[in-house]
Amino acid sequence: MTLLDTPRPAASELSPTRVRLALLAIALGGFGIGGSEFVSMGLLPGIADGLLPELMASDPESGIARAGIAITAYALGVVVGAPALALLSVRWSRTTMIMVLAVALAAGTLLSGLMPTFELTVLARFLAGIPHGAYFGVASLLAASLMGPGSQGKGTALALSGLTVANLIGVPILTAIGQSAGWRAVYLLLACVFVATFLALYLTVPHQEKAIGRRMVDELVALKRLQLWIVIGIAAVGFSGAFAVFSYVADITTQVTGAPASSVPWVLAAAGLGMTIGNIVGGVTTDRSLKGTLLIGFPLYITALVVLFAVAHTSLTALIIAFFAANLVNSSLSPAMQTWMIRIAHRSELLGASMNQAAFNVANALGATLGGAVIAAGFGYEAPMVVAIVLASTGFAMVVATLLALRVRSRRTLQVLSDHEETITGSIPVVTPVGV
Repeated sequence: MTLLDTPRPAASELSPTRVRLALLAIALGGFGIGGSEFVSMGLLPGIADGLLPELMASDPESGIARAGIAITAYALGVVVGAPALALLSVRWSRTTMIMVLAVALAAGTLLSGLMPTFELTVLARFLAGIPHGAYFGVASLLAASLMGPGSQGKGTALALSGLTVANLIGVPILTAIGQSAGWRAVYLLLACVFVATFLALYLTVPHQEKAIGRRMVDELVALKRLQLWIVIGIAAVGFSGAFAVFSYVADITTQVTGAPASSVPWVLAAAGLGMTIGNIVGGVTTDRSLKGTLLIGFPLYITALVVLFAVAHTSLTALIIAFFAANLVNSSLSPAMQTWMIRIAHRSELLGASMNQAAFNVANALGATLGGAVIAAGFGYEAPMVVAIVLASTGFAMVVATLLALRVRSRRTLQVLSDHEETITGSIPVVTPVGV
């Protein structure tokens, strides 16, 4: 018997205090992931200076754009790892799975701080991203089971709360540490966070039996659903704009707003506060109305990006307020998107939850790439904000088109069933669009 197999109490046997500690342990891993993912953006100039000194000396804009590949590599790791690990772990206990993922996160983050060259660091960032999506997928399901029935949106928000708190507190502090002690020290500290996460999970999270009779092919059924791929596309396109801005926030702060580098942690803290509040709001509104959250949240998200573009060059205060607002409304949509995918996936809920993280990191990779491309093309550091507005607007158009298509399909199905039922009994059934 291994350490991971040691018997622990079931969720029904836990005291309220133990449940809260288990939820905090789950969120701690999200805190580490949020720090690992987003601190790279605040430290991008330092990473570029440390690993690409010659390019930074001759062409700083190209150096920053190339350093953005490290962000893209992490995102691609999530995209590859989320569905792959979800499928490979189909018959694992979720308790065992989440602890294994915490160990993998610690190893990948440690390598990120130790690799001597840019190419090896990019590889390490890719490896660090592989467990990311599966962790949030398992964490969402564990949190929802601990919180009880009818709490899918709140469970997802709880799992994501560590990430949002990381942006509120961890990323600004880690950015300041990186600016003074070097970016490598930040990744080493985050590796320690993941070690602590493993220990906290082992001590607090209740045992869950592995699924009996589930096979990989059973999970793959969800991938046949067209609606799942459409929602993945919405997340990948609609949220890539946020990453186009966030990836280069340090340079937007210094080059567009004209603020000193020491103000970057304050801008990141504002973003983190917005994410934290938005995640809480989104968890509550998603449980009340998933569709309403999407139809109200997306226009607010686009409006906030337009305001950000309009005021970024005026003052640091305006930048901080606008960046706070943009991240608040963006984060409020995250629980809705993940819940939508879980509902579409039905029994393949772990795959659905993991695919949401994969989709968001396609957005991360796409946003960082497009933002870097317009900067490298000479359009300046304001250009990523224009890219963000276009991408967010496209995502909203996809949401509206999808919901309209589902409404039309449900009406047609209702009419067919209605005609059939009236012929037999005269009753009319109620039909609800799948996943909404």
